[in-house]
Amino acid sequence: MRIRPFSVSDTEAVVTLWRAAGLTRPWNDPYRDIERKLTVQPELFLVAEEADAVVGTAMGGYDGHRGWLYYLAVAPDHRREGIGRALVAAVEERLLALGCPKLNLQVRADGEEALAFYRDLGYRVDEVASLGHRLIPDA
Repeated sequence: MRIRPFSVSDTEAVVTLWRAAGLTRPWNDPYRDIERKLTVQPELFLVAEEADAVVGTAMGGYDGHRGWLYYLAVAPDHRREGIGRALVAAVEERLLALGCPKLNLQVRADGEEALAFYRDLGYRVDEVASLGHRLIPDA
């Protein structure tokens, strides 16, 4: 398994993976999310590849105050192989190189498996409310 930057030729494999991993929602167009990411810090959009197949993804971002982790996904038939851990570590390494002091991420309220995964990596629930407001509708 190797981790490398996303390439436009990975688009279909990545969207298929995100759908298989349950990350997509009707109100978020994954193709638009990819297009948007490629305009801002595309070097923080990573894929894990095994035997020329995309088996994992992670999308990072840094706004000068804190980093963010999005779209961490591992193919269901490749889970528990260390791919997710390796992707998180790769994003953390790149954010540290940018001087990022803290990394945040969001997990859906029903994401107990994801919460357990992140807790195992040393992440803790911050006692904050996460708010959102859609500026550009995708649907």
